[in-house]
Formats: sequence, structure tokens, C-alpha cells
Amino acid sequence: MKRLATMVSLAILAAACSDEAIVGEEEQALDSQDGGRPEPGAAGVHWARGQANPGGRGGDPNLVWHGGVVQHGTAVQAIFWGTSWASSGSDKISGMDSFYSGVGGSSYAQTNTEYTDGSGNVSAAVSYGGHFVDTSAVSRNPGSKVSTILGEVCKVLGSAAASGHYYPVYTDTPRGHAGFCAWHSAGTCPNGAAVQIGFFFNLDNDPGCDPEDTTTGHTQGVAAIGNVSGHELSEMLTDPKLNAWFDQSGQENADKCAWSFGSDSVSLGGTRWKIQGNWSNDAFNTGTGYANRSGQLGCLDGGNFR
Repeated sequence: MKRLATMVSLAILAAACSDEAIVGEEEQALDSQDGGRPEPGAAGVHWARGQANPGGRGGDPNLVWHGGVVQHGTAVQAIFWGTSWASSGSDKISGMDSFYSGVGGSSYAQTNTEYTDGSGNVSAAVSYGGHFVDTSAVSRNPGSKVSTILGEVCKVLGSAAASGHYYPVYTDTPRGHAGFCAWHSAGTCPNGAAVQIGFFFNLDNDPGCDPEDTTTGHTQGVAAIGNVSGHELSEMLTDPKLNAWFDQSGQENADKCAWSFGSDSVSLGGTRWKIQGNWSNDAFNTGTGYANRSGQLGCLDGGNFR
């Protein structure tokens, strides 16, 4: 466990950030957190149940490459941010340690590997470097702006922030009236590292973000952040800078299968998790996979559907 107390000014961070277009798009999309619903079609957002059309608009449902890079191998370090991590939440920390330690090379991670950027396909190789705990108080509405979460990542990692790495941030903040469970985005730290980031609410007793897991033995709160973690990891692999793979409605591969489950659970290393599947163009084109909530075949989960 590591705890770093040095603060990074968000004003300095904003001046140093070279991914302003990415940050600007996501901040606009998430700015209405108080109102309960981000703008429709924003890339990176994992909507709560009932908050978005899972199939998108009519026409070709397949993902289209928009010229951006994909992840050819990913290193992950998780950050747990909030005062309550000092006294509770150890099951979530150990649960996410297990999740990220087991997801690399799994059949679930392999559901993303058909997507390419021309120089190579997405890799299922995911390595986990452990977690950090920051017990400082979380800012109000932490999921409303990318700059807040990017600032937390850059503060905690400091000069160790590394380009291409993924830093999911788990806050102790309940979702409240926000219409989304989590999101992913990207930005640049003051040390020049172009990083991928994720944001997660505390989803304890939150039916809008609950996978309704009855088979794996995880507590409800752990099962909930496990499912949304799989969603955001898959989208980060296939659309890390929000300019690679998404459909005509702006939905990424996990969006298209949100809240649709093909298997009771899938194996990630030594543990099992109930995780939604991911959209496969190949599966849709061949009439395989299982159906999303719009009835379109094409979801793969690495369990019963590979």
C-alpha cells in the first residue's frame, strides 16, 4: 500500500494537458452529473440501467475504426480515493486486486482482440502493478469532470505516471442522481505521460449499477464495481483515446452489450465474475454470440460465448 500526499494544482494540470479535445468532450458530457444524466452519445460513459438505448440508432450496428490507436498491451495500477478507505472497503480493494491480476490473457479479455489500428490488434495482455490508497477527501461530484480524475491520477503517481498505462480511480462517493456508473477517458500529466484513466462510483446498494450476481460469492458492492470495471477496461483497450472503435451512435464495444449477460460468470484467473459481454463485429456478421438488449446477436463474454 502506498499513499502520496503531494497535491497537483488542477490549474497547472490543465495548462500542461495536451489532450484538450478529449478532456473537453468528456467534461461537456459529464457536466450535468447534478442533473442526473450526461449528454447522450458521449464516448467513455457506462450508463446506469435504463439510461441509454443499448443498441443505438438503426442501420449498421457494427463498430467502425476512426483512425485512433488501440492498446497493444496494458499495464494497470488502481487508485482508491476517499476518506473511508482508511477504515472500510478492504473487500473492494482485494476484489479489484484479484480482478486485474486475473483478467490478463483471460477468455474475457480476448473478446476485444479482433479490433486493430493497422499496426496490430488489441492485446489481451494486461499486467497489474498493484494499487494506491489516497485517503484525502474526494471532491464534490468527482465524476463530473475528467480534469478532477486526471488530477488525482497525476497527483498520486507523480513522476511515475507512465504513458499508455491505465489508472482506474475508485472513489468512495455514491452515485446519487448521476445517470452513469463509470467512465473512461485520457489525458496528459505534467510529467508528459499520456495516460488512460477511469472513474468509478461506490456502487453499494445501487440497483441501477448492479449486475445481480448470485453465483460468484462476491458482495453486491464488489460484484457491481467488478462488472463496470470490465466494461471500462474493454472500452479502454479498443478506444483508449476516444477516437478508435465505436459505432455510428458513438457507442463503444462494451456499451452495445451493457446490462446483457450471456453467462452466470466468467473466470479471471482464480476467481469468477459476472461480467457483461462485449460487441463483436465478427460475431454479428456470422450470426453468433448472444443478444444485447436490442435483440442484436453479437455479444461475446468469454464464458458460454467466445
